Amino acid sequence: MVPALAGIAALLAVVSLATASLGALYAAREDAATGADAAALAAAVATFPPAAEAGSPVAVARAAATANGVALLRCECPLEPSLASRVVTVTTAARVRVPIFGQLTVRARARAEFDPVLWLGD
Repeated sequence: MVPALAGIAALLAVVSLATASLGALYAAREDAATGADAAALAAAVATFPPAAEAGSPVAVARAAATANGVALLRCECPLEPSLASRVVTVTTAARVRVPIFGQLTVRARARAEFDPVLWLGD
C-alpha cells in the first residue's frame, strides 16, 4: 500500500511540474507575441516622418516592446518619406524560467502595414 501511494504521489508531482512548465512557456509565448504586435504597430506609423513624433521607428518599437515586458531583437522598419504603403517586421523575445530546464527564451515575430494615404484621410 505504501509503495503504491508513493508512486501515485510521484506521478502527481511529475504531472504538476509538466503542467507548470507548459503554462509558463505558453504565457511567455503570449507575452512575446503581444509585445511584437505592439512594437510592429508603433514602428509602422513611425516610419512616416510626419508621424514620427516620438523618435525613430526602432526607438518607438523598442519602447513598445519594453512596455510589454519583452526585448526587441530586430526591427525591419526604415524611415520612408514617400506616401507609399509600407510593411514593418519586428522580432521580440521573452525570458521565462521553466522548472528543470532553467531560463529559456521565447521569440515572436509580427508584421504591420502602414498606409500614409489612408492615415492622412484621403
